[in-house]
Amino acid sequence: MIRPFDLNLRHLRALVSVVALRSLNRAAEAAGLSQPALTQGMAKLERQLGVLLFDRHSGGVEPTLAGEALSERVERAFVHLAAAVRRQGRAGTRGFSRPEQLMTATQLQAFLHFADAQGFAGAALASGLSQPGIHRAVRELEQISGQVLAERRGRGMALTPAGRAMARGVRLASGELAAGIAEALGEAHPATRIAIGAMPLSRALVVPRAIARFLDDCPGTVVDVIEGSWRELIDPLLDGVIDVTIGALRDTPPSDVEQVPLFTDRLAVFARKGHPLAGRRVELAELQAQSWVVGPQGTPLRAHWQALFAGDPPPVPVECGSVMVIRGLIMQSDLLTLLSPDQISVELELQMLVRIDVDLPGSVRTIGLTTRRGWRPTQAQQRLVDLIHLASSETRLH
Repeated sequence: MIRPFDLNLRHLRALVSVVALRSLNRAAEAAGLSQPALTQGMAKLERQLGVLLFDRHSGGVEPTLAGEALSERVERAFVHLAAAVRRQGRAGTRGFSRPEQLMTATQLQAFLHFADAQGFAGAALASGLSQPGIHRAVRELEQISGQVLAERRGRGMALTPAGRAMARGVRLASGELAAGIAEALGEAHPATRIAIGAMPLSRALVVPRAIARFLDDCPGTVVDVIEGSWRELIDPLLDGVIDVTIGALRDTPPSDVEQVPLFTDRLAVFARKGHPLAGRRVELAELQAQSWVVGPQGTPLRAHWQALFAGDPPPVPVECGSVMVIRGLIMQSDLLTLLSPDQISVELELQMLVRIDVDLPGSVRTIGLTTRRGWRPTQAQQRLVDLIHLASSETRLH
């Protein structure tokens, strides 16, 4: 399986020039290479990928669909690298006007291992590279970018703000190159991996239904479901570790993400079968005399719960963000909880839990997809997104 940084970045940059200029001669001049060197570089890319990137003819070259697809992704990858270097201010204290053009795949791969491990020893252990080699790659990137990327803290190493920006840019660039490889190879591409960030509401019905259908459509593709709250998932999404998240949307999301609504969800109060409040109409004031298990402070669900009681909330002997634990508690006690019906659909169907009949003002949330602004999904990623939309419409309970 071809990894993004198995490909030579200089050859990839030259590929963009060839596609734009439709000429090996002009592209070689633009890339600062001899024509034989550029020709050899393009031939190596084609051998590595196992596809033709160009149709050669007497008047020049014409990119194939694979060549066009890869070239476009390469351009996007270098935009991420450029943004990573320049985000921290004027780049290149040594005068490099376009430092991203000087980086090598070897340096970027080593830096990612270092960023993930937060240290040279851990990076060497995880990657199989030598510690001196990783150290050299990090220092070379510091010289190229004109920025300090890592610094010693105590007995270990940590990324500086510039280093974190660099790591994000490199991950996003790697993701674009991986997408370019997948698009260039098309149906011949081996198993790929798609990462979904799943917030609590989506895990019970929507995500499983969508993935089950997706695996029938795209056999061999690995779907990595990463569970967490919005706060836990947003940085991995922006870093390119996660492709898309599904869950409650934010009223004021960060400027570098896009939100797409899927459906509205109405929260409700739930209790065990046989609870003293079950089976009759309940007034909101009666809920104030009950004990509750709800999510921790700072979560949207907790904020909805607090808003119900106008600043005078009832006792909360248990704070818990795990729906599994909450379900177990309310089935074995008189505790109440505030959840979406989707999160306990099985228990409701089996009548292990019941819904308390009470009007809850302001208990509607918008559930949707969150992606990086400007994210362009591959064909497989788009298929999964489409199936999430379909599953959302099919699993509505009201």
